[in-house]
Amino acid sequence: MTIETLAKKRGRPVAFDYETALEKAMHVFWQHGYEGASMSTLMSAMNMNKASIYAAYGSKEALFKKALERYVQGPASFLAASLAQPTAVAVVQLMLSQAAQMLADQSHPVGCLVTQGALACSAESAEIKTLLGGYRQTLERQLAQRFARAVSEQDLVATADPVILAKLVMTVHQGMAVQAASGATQAELFNVATMATQCIAQVYTLKASA
Repeated sequence: MTIETLAKKRGRPVAFDYETALEKAMHVFWQHGYEGASMSTLMSAMNMNKASIYAAYGSKEALFKKALERYVQGPASFLAASLAQPTAVAVVQLMLSQAAQMLADQSHPVGCLVTQGALACSAESAEIKTLLGGYRQTLERQLAQRFARAVSEQDLVATADPVILAKLVMTVHQGMAVQAASGATQAELFNVATMATQCIAQVYTLKASA
């Protein structure tokens, strides 16, 4: 069944744009979290009725999963992209500096959809909390693997623990997300990112320890 057919059956305008509506849903979830995003708020933002949303995207949970995927591949894509940097310090520098820019960008909801979404989930939304936690754990694991490679390449000191270092970077990132949601500016977060990067470089790189 095509989108146009669904539109006609559900009374939705044929001009309905799947991606545009999903973008708006992403912003609602980003601002309010999964539980805080009521169907009435989603309906208003997406300019769709409940039946139309369910016909196009499935349940509210399915819509959230699609919105999360859009967030990961869009505004938060710098996180995965930073792993391709040539050195461990460059990975941290890009990840945290880009986070400072994105998390406090006033052109969209501030903070991190993943971090705030997980913090705001109750037991009733355990599956969503697990989903968000799984994304964080995957990124942390990828960071640890990248840092392990850096140790083997002698880019980081041999005593560096890749797992702990990855958790440190993720903790800084998540803290910046909470700070942004509380009103911290891009400049303030950039200072945090710079200091964290410098500290890691000072402690863990061979050049600094020589």
